[in-house]
Amino acid sequence: VQLQASGGGLVQAGGSLGLFCAASGGTVRNYHMGWFRQAPGQERELVAAMRRSGGEPYYIDSVKGRFTASRDNAKNTVYLQMNGLKPEDTAVYYCAASQNVQWRVAVWYHSWGQGTLVTVSN
Repeated sequence: VQLQASGGGLVQAGGSLGLFCAASGGTVRNYHMGWFRQAPGQERELVAAMRRSGGEPYYIDSVKGRFTASRDNAKNTVYLQMNGLKPEDTAVYYCAASQNVQWRVAVWYHSWGQGTLVTVSN
């Protein structure tokens, strides 16, 4: 599966952005889907993950209550709605896929596409 994230941009602190991840060459319903981010000088981190079978997504503590991950299998797309953005959310955001049972473990994700830059200003 090939994945392409989009929807990033420049937003003021407290604002909102919605990211999209379009899939091709595969069907997202067959995968656990994750959203990752990488800030300058930092390692890439898993921000949110969704099981292919559904259920509540997983979020890292720093985005709980602010970010919402969702998927539309019919459109072969996953989403990340980001509210209450903070400067520390500034990063390149990526989506990725996994078929490993450990759906909350970053190392099992693959199919990185080109990310989308989110910049949050003070």
